[in-house]
Amino acid sequence: MKILKFGGTSVGSPERMTKLLDIINPNEEQIVVLSAVSGTTNSLVEISNYFLAGDKKKGSECVENLYQKYKDFVIELLPDADFQEMGNEVIDYHFSFLAVLTNYIFTPIEEKVVLAQGELLSTTLYHIYLKSIGVESVLLPALDFMKTDEDNEPDIPFTTKHLTPLLEANKGNKLFITQGFICRNSFGEVDNLRRGGSDYTASLLGAAIMAEEVQIWTDIDGMHNNDPRIVKGTKPIAQLSFDEAAELAYFGAKILHPQSVFPAQKYKIPVRLLNTMEPSAAGTLITHDSEKGKIKSIAAKDGITAIRIQSSRMLLAYGFLRRVFEVFERYKTPIDMITTSEVAVSLTIDETGNLPKIIEELENFGTVEVDTNHSIVCVVGDFGSEKHGFASRVLEGLKHIPIRMISYGGSNYNVSLLILSEYKTEALRSLHNRLFE
Repeated sequence: MKILKFGGTSVGSPERMTKLLDIINPNEEQIVVLSAVSGTTNSLVEISNYFLAGDKKKGSECVENLYQKYKDFVIELLPDADFQEMGNEVIDYHFSFLAVLTNYIFTPIEEKVVLAQGELLSTTLYHIYLKSIGVESVLLPALDFMKTDEDNEPDIPFTTKHLTPLLEANKGNKLFITQGFICRNSFGEVDNLRRGGSDYTASLLGAAIMAEEVQIWTDIDGMHNNDPRIVKGTKPIAQLSFDEAAELAYFGAKILHPQSVFPAQKYKIPVRLLNTMEPSAAGTLITHDSEKGKIKSIAAKDGITAIRIQSSRMLLAYGFLRRVFEVFERYKTPIDMITTSEVAVSLTIDETGNLPKIIEELENFGTVEVDTNHSIVCVVGDFGSEKHGFASRVLEGLKHIPIRMISYGGSNYNVSLLILSEYKTEALRSLHNRLFE
């Protein structure tokens, strides 16, 4: 069985939703994971924000506006009167629920329920559409088998235990539809997966049933070897290892959330990134294998703050770095890059909400310097210790750009460089010319 995930743009209009059958083969065993219709989640967030702020009037107006959009959506998706009535019953049910919330105290618990409505709507409407054209499918409620534990981490054994009987009970069917993003938490409340959303759902399902393959369909033909918004002539990458894909995703490749494919990686399930708008494109295949002897791609991450702690006490002092890291741990602030010398340590963060408190504590260790408006440029490929020449080519490509930090050797897959954000565009283009032209 394969897992096919389609994002919001892939189901963003009735026309796009009907064209999914150009990709989905109803005669192959597949679980199709759908996101909410494009724009719906943003509207639901807006509705929740109004309700949380106590502005029920504006919240209700947003509910009505979204309802009218779905009324039009149903008319176009389901022209047959009988099936159109079924579609209207679905949207009436969900929007009546949203309207009723104006009569209750609205808390973050209700907020999660509101956000779940987008995926519940898209999957049910698509199931009805398939029925209207005579294609058999089974609608699987994700809330019956997707669950997180006490640490808000997905419970894959729970998914296996509760999904497998549902599949076996419908053994004669090949096409299953379910919701991405949504789940229940350890208290049984409606919740969501946060990181990676529907991509995460697809990866978790692939791991839970040991699928043949997970396919993530978006509006771009796989990961590219540079940012196509900035650099001309970028090309999709045919094959990446999970580690390489995670590096690229973390350092700026927006097509994939860095943690969304971890379950597939753990259970050795191949992941393929494909383009809904161009289904014949090869896309990018992500597996455990790494293609040796190649530089694969360049990515950049903005909004980086660099911190340097300089202290003579660091010299030969064991435990110094541990105490520095404990400061960031206390304030739940992840570190991106780190370099050290005998008298100083430099590191970067991209979450600055607790920066003043962090600086105050770090000043107990020595002099602290803070530089903002930086970007990390990450070059991903085969940088194993036995390789030579690749790192020098990277540095040669940036010889005319001031470099604040360099991180090399943390893994076999990347070289990361910190530069001022004003140089990012020039850096990406220069590296592309040096490494790929």
